[in-house]
Amino acid sequence: MEYGDMSDRSLLRAGRKGDNVALEALIARYQRPLYTFLLRMVGPSGADDLFQETWRRAIKAIDRFDDRNLLGWLFRIARNLAVDRSRRESRWVPLEDGVRDPPYRSPTAAPDHAMANRELEERIRAAVAELPVEQREVFLLRMEGNLPFREIASIQGVSINTALARMQYALQKLRVALAEFRPSEGGDSHEHVS
Repeated sequence: MEYGDMSDRSLLRAGRKGDNVALEALIARYQRPLYTFLLRMVGPSGADDLFQETWRRAIKAIDRFDDRNLLGWLFRIARNLAVDRSRRESRWVPLEDGVRDPPYRSPTAAPDHAMANRELEERIRAAVAELPVEQREVFLLRMEGNLPFREIASIQGVSINTALARMQYALQKLRVALAEFRPSEGGDSHEHVS
């Protein structure tokens, strides 16, 4: 069995015994959701440092982790680090222009559709960055981490109803921010008829 095929629990067990390759496999497995969360919470100037510090703290405390929900535990550490950083700076760092996530488009998409997708991604990214911090956290933990609301509530230290309400408010604000979105004119425009 290769490391990539092993369960989190097996990789953690191996990591606890000093198997650094197992720990590297865990880091690779959760790099994208964790790094994307940090990137969208603090911007590119702090995401690298907080990502590394999250894993440093996780590995240091690996013997105390109870094996239940590794991603939730990592998000909790990352969130706490982001909150601590924001307190030190006395503000949240806005998402900076030029931040790019890996594209989610089909490589065979038509150029006009690819442009519309990029525009929509930018619009969504900007709208998410404008959400109040608590709503942005809930939205990103749910969308990037695919965490259940019970876990999100626990991470934020609030009731599940508060976490659900924050998600609802975030979605309402995003709908308003994106309601007027129309892709730029360019290339062949198609009217879709239902």
